[in-house]
Amino acid sequence: MPEPKSPDPKTIVLLFHWQAGWVGLLAVALSLASLAWYATAVRRLAFAREAGAATTRKWSPYTTASFVVGVLVLAYVFDGGINHYQRDNFTTHTVQLLLLVYVVPPLLAAGSPLRLVLLTSRGVAGRGLVRFLHSRSARLVLHPATGFVCTFATLYVYLLTPIYATSEHHPVLLAYAQLQLLVSSGFMWWAIVGRDALPRAIGFGWRFALVFASVPFIGFLGVDIAAASSPLYPGGNTLADTHQGANVLWALGVLFVVSALTYLFIEWAREEQRRADRADRQLDAALVAARSVSPPPGPSPGGV
Repeated sequence: MPEPKSPDPKTIVLLFHWQAGWVGLLAVALSLASLAWYATAVRRLAFAREAGAATTRKWSPYTTASFVVGVLVLAYVFDGGINHYQRDNFTTHTVQLLLLVYVVPPLLAAGSPLRLVLLTSRGVAGRGLVRFLHSRSARLVLHPATGFVCTFATLYVYLLTPIYATSEHHPVLLAYAQLQLLVSSGFMWWAIVGRDALPRAIGFGWRFALVFASVPFIGFLGVDIAAASSPLYPGGNTLADTHQGANVLWALGVLFVVSALTYLFIEWAREEQRRADRADRQLDAALVAARSVSPPPGPSPGGV
């Protein structure tokens, strides 16, 4: 029996083909709802600032753009042309998984949706979120180490066990695996990006360490799949496609890691500059205060 041939992705399909399945339609509906809520909250924040609310700061357009792009990429992953090939082309499916791990979560985290909820919500929603963020369960679940372990455990179990082949025949299992990967990586990236409201903030040293630590995990996974002697999904992929997907997995993963490290370095440099400026302002204020309280110079001892 001839080996099934994995179709080569076509650019026009990747860019303009959208799925009509229930998973894709649900993803689009949730994406539109989240964008509508975000736009409404930002507008409400702007109105409060115009009304003279003392605690309201200007919401950065870059923050809004990060959230919007993250939601659009998420909708594309679940409903776009890349989803068309997830059952027949392992390489494309690998890119889809990497987008869920390295692209969507940091973009959404940079959009600071939790902080936006706290700034615009009144009543039960705001108080409930504050209580949750200060709870022990939130500190455990939202801990970056928890997200790191769950993310790569999900990747290894999903790709190196029969779950991957089984999920290709069961859309609910496939959607659940992708959702679990998105949520667990979100816990990790929320702390690494460090812009949103979180139970605990971690320093740049830990952020750099977490990003660096992902390199060997994604590399070993790629090497393990590249050494496979048969396709991970024999019913739909070729062995050549499996090996190509493994190469894309570690190569694109390393590229995303370098991008994340570049972002962290820029943020670290900005934070150091802000600290230096703050220290200079404090020193200037101390010098001004010292001059204001020093006694005026008196006559010299030999003067008349």
